[in-house]
Amino acid sequence: MRILDELDDRTQRLEDEKTRLEKQRSELESSSDQAEEARKQTQEKERQLGILAGTVAAEGPGITLSVGDPTGAVESDMLLDAIQELRAAGAEAIQVNGVRVVADSYFTGSGDDMRIDGTQVAAPYVFKVIGKPEDLEPALNIPGGVVQTLEKEQATATVERSAKIVVDALRPAKRPDYAQSSSQ
Repeated sequence: MRILDELDDRTQRLEDEKTRLEKQRSELESSSDQAEEARKQTQEKERQLGILAGTVAAEGPGITLSVGDPTGAVESDMLLDAIQELRAAGAEAIQVNGVRVVADSYFTGSGDDMRIDGTQVAAPYVFKVIGKPEDLEPALNIPGGVVQTLEKEQATATVERSAKIVVDALRPAKRPDYAQSSSQ
């Protein structure tokens, strides 16, 4: 009788241990699923920010804007106007003659001394732009817009839609000198 009672007690303890271990396994699976999901979301956010910062390559639908300047009349502000118009129309990634254009990019000079972020570029200026082609192209062709302004200066401007544009010019990641994250 005593042996049977001990077996019943042992069986009950083993059942309790089994239940506890199954619960622990379930919690671990759930937390690892959450950790995996958080890791995936973090990687996706890093990729998106990398595209915006110009530290990773991007591809997608968009347009190619080619600006010919046979007379040397195109000035940096005209190229900057094109960039601003493209951004306003929803451009997500832009590259001009192998230079990645990001939020802090700057344009200087004209003619034979045109520079983007200090890098010399020469005509023809080829803009590779990722975004919705149906929005980008009309934004450049509005009356009095970028294309008309360039043509008034005897420059040529052609816009081509494409299902796949590759923006592969990269910028080095910069660490801020003074700014720090305010989140703990």
